[in-house]
Amino acid sequence: MKIALNRRSFLTASAAAATLPLMPRMARAATPFAMQAAWINDAEFAGYFIAMDQGYYTAEGLDLTYLPGGPDVIPEATIVAGRADLALTTPDTTIKAIVEQGAKFRIIGAQYQKNPIGIVSLAKNPILTPADMVGKTIAVPPVNTISVEALLAMNGIDRASVNIVPYAYDPTPLIKGEIDASLDFTTNVPYTISQMGEEAVSFLLYDFGYTIYNDTVVVTEETLAAKRKELVAWLRASRKGWDENNADTTLWPPKWETTHFAGTGRTIDNEVFFNTAQLPLIQSPGGVFAMSEEGIAANIEALSKVGITATREMFDTTLLEEI
Repeated sequence: MKIALNRRSFLTASAAAATLPLMPRMARAATPFAMQAAWINDAEFAGYFIAMDQGYYTAEGLDLTYLPGGPDVIPEATIVAGRADLALTTPDTTIKAIVEQGAKFRIIGAQYQKNPIGIVSLAKNPILTPADMVGKTIAVPPVNTISVEALLAMNGIDRASVNIVPYAYDPTPLIKGEIDASLDFTTNVPYTISQMGEEAVSFLLYDFGYTIYNDTVVVTEETLAAKRKELVAWLRASRKGWDENNADTTLWPPKWETTHFAGTGRTIDNEVFFNTAQLPLIQSPGGVFAMSEEGIAANIEALSKVGITATREMFDTTLLEEI
């Protein structure tokens, strides 16, 4: 129980305590802190699961609440509503909200240095470059259409030469030949396709000019001002979890079959594949979550191609310097 004392009562209480037997020191209560993930529980969030299971957040004085995401969850809305202190987002949606809606957001870190979204096709009908998309039918989630259109523009390809249709996160149409490729996480969907009896190939949008981060760590300006210490603690604990995960990407997923991964319908082998495939996209010379000046500039340049005017001030790297 916390007892509020003014300076005078504190001094009085201290004097009285000198005449009393020593009592055991009470542990300081952890600070409630909530994070909103960008998607359902899978290997994308392995570092956070380790930090929770190993007590790294608790050691930093945080009582963490982890909120899974999903197709109906808008991470930015969760922090605006005050249900979470930070959220993992895509920088295009976050910065678009800042520019168009005046949202008071700041990006304080980036899990993925290279965005894992890319064009996934079958090896027997490979699409390995933007030029290969000409004359093809590509399934794209509506929220990502602007990104694909930017990719085409960056590579001098007429938008009208590519048939873009809606995608519902299901590779079945690709297997059946109803589409030629889809936009999805290259770290995960190829495994699903292999389990359906086909071999997949892919390329990252990042490698052809759409150089944006993903799973950016976003907070409101209000939280940044009021909970800076807690945000740094979260970054420190999360980085420790990711460092442990990245040391052996096969070790942790089997431990979560009946906990974090329960009920997802995906196999542990799938999660190990995912965890291993994402490793080079997360690693950075500056450490997990690092945002270099070059990386930020590349994000700003790429976003300008889709009509989103980002500025350096939207990225706050000062908390990373305190880890």
